[in-house]
Amino acid sequence: MNFKAPPKKSLGQHFLTDRGMIEMIVLAVNPQPGDLLVEIGPGQGAITLPLLRKHGQLTAIEFDRDLVVPLSQAAHGVGQLTVIHKDVLEVDFTRMAGEEKLRLVGNLPYNLSSPILFHALDHAAAVRDMHFMLQKEVVDRMAAGPGSKVYGRLSVMLQAYCSVTPLFDVPPAAFRPPPKVDSAVVRLVPRTPETIGVDDPKRFADVVRAAFGQRRKTLRNALMGVATSEQIEAAGLRPDARAEQVEVAGFVRLANLPSAERVEP
Repeated sequence: MNFKAPPKKSLGQHFLTDRGMIEMIVLAVNPQPGDLLVEIGPGQGAITLPLLRKHGQLTAIEFDRDLVVPLSQAAHGVGQLTVIHKDVLEVDFTRMAGEEKLRLVGNLPYNLSSPILFHALDHAAAVRDMHFMLQKEVVDRMAAGPGSKVYGRLSVMLQAYCSVTPLFDVPPAAFRPPPKVDSAVVRLVPRTPETIGVDDPKRFADVVRAAFGQRRKTLRNALMGVATSEQIEAAGLRPDARAEQVEVAGFVRLANLPSAERVEP
């Protein structure tokens, strides 16, 4: 394997090296014949090559051009690896899936994890599941419930469209170089359209963003210009409640009210 370039701090690179953790990730993904596996940020192939050995075929999206050739060389004789040199935020997963559904895998760069998650969410209808390694603090936020100190916009947006299951923690020593934070692996399974219940995704996103924009404010004040007190009550919510007290279904009900988008500030 010809990976000579050191990890690039500018790209937030921390390469997974712990074989036990790699095995756990591959077992969690559990690729089956016919699966369309797509890995985001393969790095030096720590997860790529074991998945290739197990599945035989994989598409990897890598932004660092210095890793493209070494990755392809490392995969020679292991399986069919297609490396796409591109920013993952510019990749159209829906087009890539075609008539099938993708299975996304990745050790996401911590400085880009939220944008990548929201990008994947935009293409959720073309995705069967996702297994991502992220900063543990982010995974905690993703899976948090109402009343938790870390329950917020990320929690609501992801849980509205996916089931979120934290799988296991990964210590800093499992990486080179070791990050300064703990990591965790999470499984996201997109919900079927009929179980999501969001009438207008943009309106839903606007309501959630406004509600959590200023956490200390009540819904009545935070949603000024987005929803009236009467509408908040019509959704079964208390205008004097704060966003972190509202369950996902409550935000869905509020966003689905017909006139919510036409309220004037």
